[in-house]
Amino acid sequence: MDSVSVNKFRDNLKTLVEQVVSRHAPLKVTRRGGDDFVVLSAEDWEREQETLFVLQSNDLIRQIADSLRTHEKGTGYRPSAEEMDEITGF
Repeated sequence: MDSVSVNKFRDNLKTLVEQVVSRHAPLKVTRRGGDDFVVLSAEDWEREQETLFVLQSNDLIRQIADSLRTHEKGTGYRPSAEEMDEITGF
């Protein structure tokens, strides 16, 4: 993770925020006399929250593990071409 001082962040706010959003990479902002903080895009924040939700759910983790096993064995559900078009949005 890249890191900048709070002074550099303040002086280059627009450019640094645009980089965080476009690169999907958080930016650590350091403060000499206080706690550091991290800047990340709202999209990335939401994705992280969804990941945390899944990781905290034993049922979802179990479903993912079961799905992986059936996929590896080739016995899992196979969507039709029409369903794949709907899933992928093509």
